Amino acid sequence: MDNKSYVVQMSGNGVHGKGPNGTGVNGKSANGKSLSGKGLNSHGFHHVSVNGSLYPAKAKSRRRMWEVKPSEMANNTLNPIRAIVDGMKITPNPEKPMIALSIGDPTVFGNLPTDEAVLHSLKDAIDSQKYNGYAPSVGYLKSRQVVANFYSCPEAPLEAEAIDLCISVLCNPGDNILVPCPGFSLYKTLAVSMGIQVKLYNLLPEKSWEVDLQHMESLIDERTSCLIVTNPSNPCGSVFTKEHLQQILRVASKHCVPILADEIYSDMVFPGCSCPSMASLSSSVPILSCGGLAKRWLVPGWRMGWILIHDRNDIFGSEIRQGLVKLSQRILGACSIVQGALEGIFNNTPQSFYSRTIEFLKSNSEMCFNELSTVPGLNPVMPSGAMYLMVGIDMNHFPEFKNDVDFTERLVIDQSVFCLPASAFEYPNFFRIVVTVPQEMMAEACARIRGFCQRYYRPRSCDLDQ
Repeated sequence: MDNKSYVVQMSGNGVHGKGPNGTGVNGKSANGKSLSGKGLNSHGFHHVSVNGSLYPAKAKSRRRMWEVKPSEMANNTLNPIRAIVDGMKITPNPEKPMIALSIGDPTVFGNLPTDEAVLHSLKDAIDSQKYNGYAPSVGYLKSRQVVANFYSCPEAPLEAEAIDLCISVLCNPGDNILVPCPGFSLYKTLAVSMGIQVKLYNLLPEKSWEVDLQHMESLIDERTSCLIVTNPSNPCGSVFTKEHLQQILRVASKHCVPILADEIYSDMVFPGCSCPSMASLSSSVPILSCGGLAKRWLVPGWRMGWILIHDRNDIFGSEIRQGLVKLSQRILGACSIVQGALEGIFNNTPQSFYSRTIEFLKSNSEMCFNELSTVPGLNPVMPSGAMYLMVGIDMNHFPEFKNDVDFTERLVIDQSVFCLPASAFEYPNFFRIVVTVPQEMMAEACARIRGFCQRYYRPRSCDLDQ
């Protein structure tokens, strides 16, 4: 007889469990002797072999007291936005309703609903009963083909949860990545938790937030594993020209550094601007492009994103592709129902929906920029896309405040207007405004910001002498 072991559970009267073929194991051993629960370990579990021998499991630990600690990854995970906002003393003025210009969620105020075609596509996917089960970790083949067809172009053909996977597949602990400053804070949150160094390259507000190319290139070394480019930008709302994107690509090509292109705001650009994908401008630099439904289709809660692999010279090879497949298995794939809705969303959303959204964002941005441009001590930078606008603070004119965090905190206390201090993006003495709020609310917020600045603005002594 095979001497196989089985885990069985003890009751107070004996042993109960299952044998190899579903046979019961009762209170008697194989040799007929009774097994009582006395003298057995308090957990009520023992290993019983088929030949009737009984033995306790060996202890694997000799700890004398409890000592449970969080992992290094948990300790190293920090969201800069949460770290700053949670530390702020935010108590709004009770006499004024709160206006939150800090949340990058276009659905908060209900004035920017998604299109009916998007909702119908989701309902159709549910009603079909085809997407109730587990999808492949990399997504349904049909859904991947739909995305590839939608974004493919002759200059950047495509093969049949994105930023995290891209950083993970390209970088090892001790490597470094180049990240825009100011830039989306999640890049640093993800990288640092994995032991990856973040090097910040400067964007230039006086040049509509173009990259300081010389500074970016000076940061590259032998451990630089990828360059992150966000276009259009969060938090700046800037859109790089074709010529500037080509300059960035030349630096990446010169130093053989792959690009992670965060293009979640792709096509959310104001009339008169263009936003070509990075992959359409280069055939030599391998690019992982991250996109999703969240912003353009105004459904951030649906949590649907994708990675487009542009690698016409096969520099990534099969290993990077296989690495992405393996890493996707950690998150068990995107929502199957939303995947089933993608074809209808892409094919049936009318152009008028996109145009209305862009026109609203442009109108709000222009209103905000025009109003704040005439406020002493503030220097807004007009955006060209996305849903954000950055405003510089001349702190020399506001001596009562230590920095942008102090400034925005007092703005909440006095005026019940909450703007996100740009220290959250590692760019002090600016604040970010989200331009998705209703227009009447934006106008009221700008008026309150003006009143706040007029109250605290102080001319410098040199200004008085002129």
